[in-house]
Amino acid sequence: MNRKIGMVGSLVNCLSVVFFAVAMIAHFHFGSFFVCMILAIAFVMMIAAFAQESEQSVKAASYAALMFAAIYAVLILLVYFAQTTSVRNDGLNEQATQILDYSKAGLLFNYDLLGYGIMALATFFIGLTIKPATKVDKWLKWLLLIHGVFFLSCFIMPMLGIFKASENSDMSGVIALEFWCVYFIPIGVLSFIHFYRSKA
Repeated sequence: MNRKIGMVGSLVNCLSVVFFAVAMIAHFHFGSFFVCMILAIAFVMMIAAFAQESEQSVKAASYAALMFAAIYAVLILLVYFAQTTSVRNDGLNEQATQILDYSKAGLLFNYDLLGYGIMALATFFIGLTIKPATKVDKWLKWLLLIHGVFFLSCFIMPMLGIFKASENSDMSGVIALEFWCVYFIPIGVLSFIHFYRSKA
């Protein structure tokens, strides 16, 4: 069961990110918002599967990764559930729209960036637990560890107001997200291969 949860979580992660990348290019906002909620659930499944197979000597790192994954999922589910319900269906006044509407780069947009920063911490800590025995695992470990660097930019950028200050914030945001998708898709693929080959 642990192996299957890891495989399903990894596969859904990969497919979700692919769909998200396409939806962003197609300006299908509802689709990109909705699939982020699926991604959050699948990511927790994937990290939990990695955590359960980790050795006793790295359990603290695996527990930290699992907790960060849970925090990420809560933030992302709150942000995108709001986008697909209250923002989409309710007639919000201007002040509420500024706070809740993701496209306005307000509070929930900043929480979204924080969420993905926390996700990066989860990948970093789970990367510390992987003992690479194959080339796949070696690549996976380094991709997870390096992905942790995204925490710094996701944590600092909202404080600097970078997206609000940029006149081309929409385009720069899409480019940044597409770059992230290109980076993260191999993590899903390699994780699926890892669990597929696992005997646990």
